[in-house]
Amino acid sequence: MSTKRISDLAQSFSVHESVQKKKVQSTRPEFEELKDIERIRRELLLRAELPFWRILLFWKGTCLKEISTDLLVWLTMAIYVAIRIYANSVDIVPEYSSLAEKTNIGILGGFLSFFLVLFVNQTNGRFLDMYGFSKACSGRIQDVAGLATTQLPPELGKQLINHFNAAQIAGYVGINCIGHGSPYSKAHFFNVYNTKHGLLTPEEMQLLEHHDWDNSGLCMKELCTWCQDDISEARRLGHIDTIQEQYMQTRVLDFRAAMDGMYDYSDQPPHFFYIHFLVLLSALYLPLFAIDVAFATGWGDECYLGLDILNGIIVFLQCIFVVGLRALGTKMIDPYGDDFEDLSVILYVEATLEICDAIMNSKKSSIMNSRKAAAKNRVVVSGSVSSTLEAVPETSA
Repeated sequence: MSTKRISDLAQSFSVHESVQKKKVQSTRPEFEELKDIERIRRELLLRAELPFWRILLFWKGTCLKEISTDLLVWLTMAIYVAIRIYANSVDIVPEYSSLAEKTNIGILGGFLSFFLVLFVNQTNGRFLDMYGFSKACSGRIQDVAGLATTQLPPELGKQLINHFNAAQIAGYVGINCIGHGSPYSKAHFFNVYNTKHGLLTPEEMQLLEHHDWDNSGLCMKELCTWCQDDISEARRLGHIDTIQEQYMQTRVLDFRAAMDGMYDYSDQPPHFFYIHFLVLLSALYLPLFAIDVAFATGWGDECYLGLDILNGIIVFLQCIFVVGLRALGTKMIDPYGDDFEDLSVILYVEATLEICDAIMNSKKSSIMNSRKAAAKNRVVVSGSVSSTLEAVPETSA
């Protein structure tokens, strides 16, 4: 293959990749949509302590929506209904109906229940770990803000915290590059907060233009480095000592480690082999369970409508158990998506910005800084007066 041909293919691939990225970015929700999703998420969290009868009345954010659209549930119920219609229509008991009594489908159900509960427990652990990473990021920013407002000049302190908050928001945008992606984009997420809070200047944004914000976490990494530079600059100017510098640098590194943890978990979901194993077991077990129950319910003159309905409810409850647990575990695999059950990223970002603003604009800190400045001026004036008096020659008596 000629060099020109290779170059044309590479260019074509690059153009195709660029077009695909633009398509993905165009499908990312705008900020108003993200806020609507966030509002529903917070409402769902408040429903956990409602009385049981009120909880049963909800549709959004429940397992019922997943179950109602799952083909396996309706296939299982169709098998049960079809067998029961045939059983009620015949006058004699078929010979093969006794074969169902020799099967033991309960053993398979026991194993499936164990693996489903284990799957949900694992994904719930991942979900809580990633929630901890998000809260740790917010906490480390607040740690640095507390020291910055008491030790650094207002301009330098605000610059440091702005860079730190920008790193957090850029980190959530960059998650889109791995796993199942993320609904948070530079255009509809970062730029909104940057415009509102003035986190980065136009010159600083220009310095970051070489990064692909929506498909890489490198922007977050560089902003963390900017924070470290700000801290080192504060130490060189004498605003903090080496111990305070080490404390703040450690907090920046802890923040970056927490962000890396979010990226690592997003990049490595539960093994597809395991999920396929659960889906395969479910797809085999539920129809077999429906057949077993349908055959055991009775034939011909032994049929009773009430028993048919009761066992039909039991089959449907088994579908809810199997499909519901599988759907629950799947929901918790990716906490940074656009599902109503995912983590409240907007709340974490806005709460961090609000808390940092309160810390940096603390009234007592302003008073203390004024007192420090006044005391420093007094020392300077006192030193100047002392030097002047020493310079005046003594006159003879």
